[in-house]
Amino acid sequence: MDRIKEKMNQLRLEADEASAKVEELQSKIKVLEQENLQKEQEITSLSHKNSVLEKEAEEADKTLRETNEKLRQTDVKAGHFERKVQALENERDQWESKYEEMAKKYAEVQKSLEEFQADIANI
Repeated sequence: MDRIKEKMNQLRLEADEASAKVEELQSKIKVLEQENLQKEQEITSLSHKNSVLEKEAEEADKTLRETNEKLRQTDVKAGHFERKVQALENERDQWESKYEEMAKKYAEVQKSLEEFQADIANI
């Protein structure tokens, strides 16, 4: 009978130890579940931020492409206007040369006319 009581006490101790171990493990499980929940929330938050940043990056990329296209068009127009300015400057230079040439001819004709008038006056 003592042996049975001893065995019963031993079994009770083992059951108490097992129960304590179960409580300890359940407590650890709760802590780990809480940590897991926090990590999942953090992952969700970071995923959302990542989505927002990806959208912003796409918008920035789109804006950059549009700006580059406008810059290219502006460069093309600037080249066109530079060629036009050069052509107008060349045309102006030609007109100036013609004007100077005509001014010389006018001065010569004027001089000839004055000489002619002087000759006629002397006659």
